Amino acid sequence: MSAIIEINNLSKVYHEDGNEVIAVDNVSLQIQQGEFTAIVGPSGSGKTTLLNLLGGIDKPTSGQIIVDGIDITRLSFSQLVDFRLHNIGFVFQSYNLIPVLTAKENVEFVMFLQNRPKAERERRSTELLTAIGLADRMNSRPSKLSGGQQQRVAVARALAPRPKFVLADEPTANLDSRSAENLLEMMEMLNRTENITFIFSTHDPRVMRKARRIITLLDGHIDNDTRL
Repeated sequence: MSAIIEINNLSKVYHEDGNEVIAVDNVSLQIQQGEFTAIVGPSGSGKTTLLNLLGGIDKPTSGQIIVDGIDITRLSFSQLVDFRLHNIGFVFQSYNLIPVLTAKENVEFVMFLQNRPKAERERRSTELLTAIGLADRMNSRPSKLSGGQQQRVAVARALAPRPKFVLADEPTANLDSRSAENLLEMMEMLNRTENITFIFSTHDPRVMRKARRIITLLDGHIDNDTRL
């Protein structure tokens, strides 16, 4: 495996009400292509901040994030927007589906923004929705889908443009046990068949059991890093 992400001496400091809050504290690590990694730790440990930095949603105070040879911390705002669009998939615990679009249209949406040909968008969305067991719900809008089904659509949307990696922030938080287990099995299957790199932030023991690497954060720094 080769490193898809290299993080060097990464820190993020916030200033709130005159106080300095170190959310991420001098973190260095590498993520290999095809990893299925969980970032864990207590509330306030820096999990979501680290994910936001990796996704280019937030800017670090210091340090580097190198994705496939590109230092994204040096990109301009417009360059970063374009880089995210073409290289990073996002899965949020609140699903973030577009309510007026069908499941199939939601999956196609990022590819539409990338100006992919219509035939390619339709082929890829159909392929993914079939793979995750939603072939019969392609034309359903989010309001007609269960929480578990909506989250599956969100994962399919993240994977549709074949990103370099997928960031999933507490993806099972709003799901019942069965839906969470089904979602994790689906992501694990897609990780193995498409070699997509997944990075989760999570409190969920079910995610930790599926992960093949667990990075534990404590007060913004890496307390433990275990490959399973």
